[in-house]
Amino acid sequence: MEKVVITEKKDGIFEVKLNRPDIRNAIDEDVMDQFKQFMTFVKSNKHVKAAVIIGEGQQAFCSGGDLSVFHQLKTKDEAYKMLSKMGTILYEWMMLPVPTFAVLNGTAVGGGCEIATACDFRIAKKGIKIGFIQGTLAITTGWGGASMLLKKLPYDKALTMLMSAKRYSSEEAFELGFVSKIVAENNFYQESYQYIRETIRSNKEVLRAYKQIKISEWEKGLKQKMMQEIDRCAELWEKEEHLQAVKQFLNS
Repeated sequence: MEKVVITEKKDGIFEVKLNRPDIRNAIDEDVMDQFKQFMTFVKSNKHVKAAVIIGEGQQAFCSGGDLSVFHQLKTKDEAYKMLSKMGTILYEWMMLPVPTFAVLNGTAVGGGCEIATACDFRIAKKGIKIGFIQGTLAITTGWGGASMLLKKLPYDKALTMLMSAKRYSSEEAFELGFVSKIVAENNFYQESYQYIRETIRSNKEVLRAYKQIKISEWEKGLKQKMMQEIDRCAELWEKEEHLQAVKQFLNS
């Protein structure tokens, strides 16, 4: 079974579906590599109008990193290698020349919330949970999520989401400004795509021109900030508090 399914929709919209519902669409090295391949495709194809990320199933958009793999990483260097790879991917996703949408079909926590942050728009199913829960594992965001979030939300609201490590309802996340649109469970997929198409009514050149305005701002230091954030997470990764928190989580 393919871990990532890429589908071309109408009007130049491409969907990237995380296809690991049995483990809540968690991210491993294979998924990272397929993300990279897709981004290469987008950058080289002018007919792409928008890119959409969604999770398979009804339960989870993405739970973050695949802990069955990543909990084997014990040292700072081991952690940094993995974290910086995904952090670079999310930076490049932010810099894609087309508008990007996270369609949160289910829970988006931890690294899944960081993936959603990298997108320009976040559409959430009513009643799901969203949160930067990394603090409960005694680490910070590890893929650059804090640096990205601080670019997109007012400072106090971003810091609240990060420091509280709380699981917010989609309605609460909407009030904070993290979620762009809430859609009811009935006809969720169809209504989400209706919102996407309404948002990108302009032609491709106009969409890319507007996106480039923001990219030009992000190019000035964002990647360096993300890598510094990731380095700090890697330092915390090898500490006993994190290793014990992960062990407790896996045994719960």
